[in-house]
Amino acid sequence: MRLMFAYHLMALRAGTVGSAQDLHQYALAGRALGHEVLIYGPPDPTSPFSFSLDVESVDGLIFVFEWTTHLRKGDELDFARFVTKVPRERRVVIDCDGAYNDPLSVDADYNHRDHAASRAWTQACDSLSGKICQPTLRPRRGNVRPFLFYGFNPSAVESYTKGAKDYGMVYVGHSKFRWAAMERVLRAIDPVREQVGRLAVIGHGWDALPAWAGPMHMEEAFYTDQAYLRKLEVEILPPIPFEQVIAWMSRARVNPVLLRPLFQQLRMVTPRLFETMAAGTIPVLNMDGEHVRDVYGEVAAELMLPAEHPERKILDMVRRSERYVKIVEGVRAHLAAHHSHARRFEELIEIVES
Repeated sequence: MRLMFAYHLMALRAGTVGSAQDLHQYALAGRALGHEVLIYGPPDPTSPFSFSLDVESVDGLIFVFEWTTHLRKGDELDFARFVTKVPRERRVVIDCDGAYNDPLSVDADYNHRDHAASRAWTQACDSLSGKICQPTLRPRRGNVRPFLFYGFNPSAVESYTKGAKDYGMVYVGHSKFRWAAMERVLRAIDPVREQVGRLAVIGHGWDALPAWAGPMHMEEAFYTDQAYLRKLEVEILPPIPFEQVIAWMSRARVNPVLLRPLFQQLRMVTPRLFETMAAGTIPVLNMDGEHVRDVYGEVAAELMLPAEHPERKILDMVRRSERYVKIVEGVRAHLAAHHSHARRFEELIEIVES
């Protein structure tokens, strides 16, 4: 089968945001299963992705919609090609950010600013396909299919090397709507700051507003407490290419797994939920128990940041890393069995052919 993904080209070519890593893994998994995976766009010999404008030859067209979707720049004929060259029943929309819902607001996080924006997004998705998927096991709308989309890559797993860590904590990801979750982790680290070691965050928006935040009226989305970050001496580093994410996380004893409030309520998954488990680190799960069990299985409960005395959990992870490494190995076995990209690819084919 020949599958094509329609995705925001800037995100792929930058390689520092969104679903770049997972689309790369889909290409590898598809090739191993005897399929071909393409990205819609003009050929680019410098890219690790296979770009093509040959829409007519594909067996399935997958629209990967994130918050950058409306920024996509084409030649204004892209969607005309999509709807005329690929039958509707062979098109699939993956709504990665929960936008295919009524307007929702959770702790200042939101999917739409108003009902008009929600209706416009819904109508756009419905015009492209009758197969709307979201990366959650509990979609709000009855016509939405649960499809987690992101996956775990067993071949990318790195072992935990005790005593060879540059950092006590690293977080790789942008700050968009994540300050509340990050602050909870930092408040847990604060009482044991000296025992943890160096702290770092990598990505857009931690030290200053991204260039696009103002024009898009997203200043609040990228809010961070600069004074508190300085107090804890958190090092702030620029975004990194997707190929370096796991290696960078492996440089720290612990890595928090954070979800923005909206994603927490919708029980969404993101790339980092799986990538952190592949890194040579101890994930600190800042999620509710039900969500943890849904994705990681029962064995992952010991990796959760507790409500009471979270500093004790952080210190225990740092001091007794061997115990938590064994727990991570159990979680990895669960993910390899249930959430590999090969399994996701097979699920996607079933959706295309349904």
